[in-house]
Amino acid sequence: MAAASQQWSHQTWTSSTCTPETARGTQVLRIVGYSLHRGLGVDRSIRSTTFAVDGYQYHWSIHYYPDGISSSLAPPGRLVLFLKLVSKKAEVRARFTFRLVDQATGKSTLFHRPWATPTASSRERSDDAWGAFCVKKKSELEAYLRDDCLVIECDVTVIKEPQVNMMVRVPPSDLSGSLAKLLQGKKGADVTFRVGDELFPAHKIVLAMRSPVFDAQFYGPMREEDDDDAASQCSIAIEDMQPAVFRALLHFIYTDSMPSMEGFDAVDRKEMVKHLLVAADRYAVERLKLMCEGILCKSLDAKDAETTLALLHKRFVGRAQDHL
Repeated sequence: MAAASQQWSHQTWTSSTCTPETARGTQVLRIVGYSLHRGLGVDRSIRSTTFAVDGYQYHWSIHYYPDGISSSLAPPGRLVLFLKLVSKKAEVRARFTFRLVDQATGKSTLFHRPWATPTASSRERSDDAWGAFCVKKKSELEAYLRDDCLVIECDVTVIKEPQVNMMVRVPPSDLSGSLAKLLQGKKGADVTFRVGDELFPAHKIVLAMRSPVFDAQFYGPMREEDDDDAASQCSIAIEDMQPAVFRALLHFIYTDSMPSMEGFDAVDRKEMVKHLLVAADRYAVERLKLMCEGILCKSLDAKDAETTLALLHKRFVGRAQDHL
């Protein structure tokens, strides 16, 4: 009889640990002249100094009732202690314990630790607090007295709420899009360029900001003498440049990006970049020059180099004649 085959399953165990962030502090309440506090009266308390738990901004105090409180939950003749949240408009989750200190040995005895982790809130009525009814009778506290002094420790552990990182989604910059709309809409245009048979309204301040040549032309020594007295709109003729090239130049000046050449074949695209390089050099738009040079370098051959040099030479000769 063949032994039955057994299939062993392999189980993988993984684990994770979730540890809340906490801050802990201990406040010592030293009741000097313990016997003198007897007879203070029910519901009357002695309050400790205000203290803060290390690393947390909220403040607490301990309230000690020598003669107890008038509550059905408080057995008569028992020591009553309360921990109270003092900070205004606060809500905190915390655990706490009260301990009686044996002053002869320095050891402490736990006499109250709540099972749950309550939430303290100072938004409620002013007399709300967390309480602990001592399980020992007053007569049983004598073992903890030394020179008529009773020492009580209160350990407070604040559970900090996890910090929620609020992610604010910031949209990308739309400055170039806004400037493109400004160019297309012609709103506020104060100069018009005539290139061939086409007119191009534009804005002097934008052009001057992007091109030192335009800056000198509109606001420098090169400006016409009657500019200051002219109307808000002036007209400038551009020679030796195709309208499509000047349109592309304006597009870059306003948007800092190359114009779309969708619909151009490889030859026409290369020709446009060559002429745009010359235009960028003419108006000293350095970034556009470098971009055009980078595009041309990727597909440069002897013929292209000769054509590009001829275009630049034509431009340089024209610039020299302008200065004669």
